[in-house]
Amino acid sequence: MDVKKIAKLAHLEITDEEAAVYSPQMAKIVGYVEQLNELDTGDVEPMLGGLTAAGEATDAIREDEARESLGTEAALSRAPASTDGHFQVPKVL
Repeated sequence: MDVKKIAKLAHLEITDEEAAVYSPQMAKIVGYVEQLNELDTGDVEPMLGGLTAAGEATDAIREDEARESLGTEAALSRAPASTDGHFQVPKVL
């Protein structure tokens, strides 16, 4: 697995030392995914939702009903920074 190539595609710069650390980790991940691909899931019914902490299936489907919005003041109340009624974030470019 060429970790450097994947890092380049992700626009990440990694050192040769980091590539040496990540390469075996990525190989294990790919190996695990390959194992999952070998499973016969033809008789498994698709499921919406997930599992509870006790491992029981949940019913994630709910009625789509209109609710009152959070509002600007409440939404911004926990923001690390805001300006003129908007979230303030660091420049990306």
